[in-house]
Amino acid sequence: MCVTVEQFEQAKGKLSTLKNDPGNEVKLKIYALFKQATQGPCNTPKPGMLDFVNKVKWDAWKSLGSIPQDEARQQYCDLVGSLVAAEGGSSAQVAAEAAGSSTTYQTLLVTTEDDITTIKLNRPAKKNAITTEMYNEIIAALEQAAKDDSVLTVFTGAGDFYCSGNDLTNFTKIPEGGVEAMAKQGGELLRKYVKAYIDFPKPLIAVVNGPAVGVSVTVLGLFDLVYATERATFHTPFSQLGQSAEGCSSYTFPKMMGNAKASEMLLFNKKLTAVQACELGLVTEVFPDSSFQSEVWTRLKAYAKLPPNSLALSKQLIRSMEKERLHAVNDAEVERLVERWMSDECFNAVMSFFQAKAKL
Repeated sequence: MCVTVEQFEQAKGKLSTLKNDPGNEVKLKIYALFKQATQGPCNTPKPGMLDFVNKVKWDAWKSLGSIPQDEARQQYCDLVGSLVAAEGGSSAQVAAEAAGSSTTYQTLLVTTEDDITTIKLNRPAKKNAITTEMYNEIIAALEQAAKDDSVLTVFTGAGDFYCSGNDLTNFTKIPEGGVEAMAKQGGELLRKYVKAYIDFPKPLIAVVNGPAVGVSVTVLGLFDLVYATERATFHTPFSQLGQSAEGCSSYTFPKMMGNAKASEMLLFNKKLTAVQACELGLVTEVFPDSSFQSEVWTRLKAYAKLPPNSLALSKQLIRSMEKERLHAVNDAEVERLVERWMSDECFNAVMSFFQAKAKL
């Protein structure tokens, strides 16, 4: 059945009522379907390589080929309808509701079982790259886990990756205030994000199920235990992207592995194997990939049976010796990163990354 013009207009109106950002990939699909529905197949010149945002939009529209306008209107209405239904809590919702809470997440799976709250990064198709939305959801999940009845909180990733770091499309969302506004907003979000780890009151454990990159590596210095599969790798390619360290790693990494080894990672982009990361103190223990999940979760379930107040108070005592220092480090790192994000050097490095990716 063909969608009427009135139904199409209603779908346009519903789009503005969405509470959550559906992510760049979905927004590009919506844009492309709208253009196809209203103007037909792409008929505008291809933007230049450096006009990244418009080029991505053009590519999305062009990819629809010769789909008829009435079919594009149908797909547009179906897609918007599914997003609206998802926020209404229908079965189509790609989210998980944490036990004992009304909070729903679009990018995480949060569950509580056997006195363990598990926060699982859930963008496996994107290697669990962290979007702005995911940053906010992780902060909310940590705040929730801090107050629930669980004994331990565990971080892990869905799929083959633990986390591929920042979703670099975060750097293409330029707000009205320009690059400076984007940098300052990003800095405040990062400060709040790292603060949530610094202040977390219970034992926090990372179950690194695959490769880890960027901020997902740097914050590991704020965890109490880090268990990794043998096929995990740890990579912080900051200088490659014209950026600088975050997650308090400028302090925690030299402290745990010495200045020279920390510099190899944070300055010169050295990628560590799980065994190397364990030898340097970043990882607590490495497990064979075939038995990783069973061995780790057997151990975690045993830990969760320990007296919860004793665990929490002891963890807080250990952290209290350095909490003030960690907050100061976080502030300094964010200040430097905001400068980096506004620099031509960072912009050119990120653009080079996208151009190289486009050629693959």
